Amino acid sequence: MAVRAVRGAVQLERDEAEHMREQVSELLTAILERNGFAVDDLISVIFTATPDLHSDFPAVAARKLGITDVPLVCAQELDVAGAMPRVVRILAHVETGLAKSGISHVYLGAAAALRKDIAQ
Repeated sequence: MAVRAVRGAVQLERDEAEHMREQVSELLTAILERNGFAVDDLISVIFTATPDLHSDFPAVAARKLGITDVPLVCAQELDVAGAMPRVVRILAHVETGLAKSGISHVYLGAAAALRKDIAQ
């Protein structure tokens, strides 16, 4: 087993707590499913949100999915002029037998434009 990092992002339609929880849950679920990861494979998860998101912590979605014994942290993205608005990003560290090249990074909806080189 190796420690690998997997990335993902989603752009929210609006800054509302329930909408954020739904979208972040969908993103986390997609990351786990596309890579064949179980919750027990997670080591830690870092969430970032653009400065225009204030309604909730993205990590709340993980807790509601039952991810309760994994360290989670939320941070704010840099406020860069022209950056895509209302984006939540994830950087998860996992234990896996997958090679780096076998990791599926997940960018949902409009967020796929952020990393066309690795978006699945």
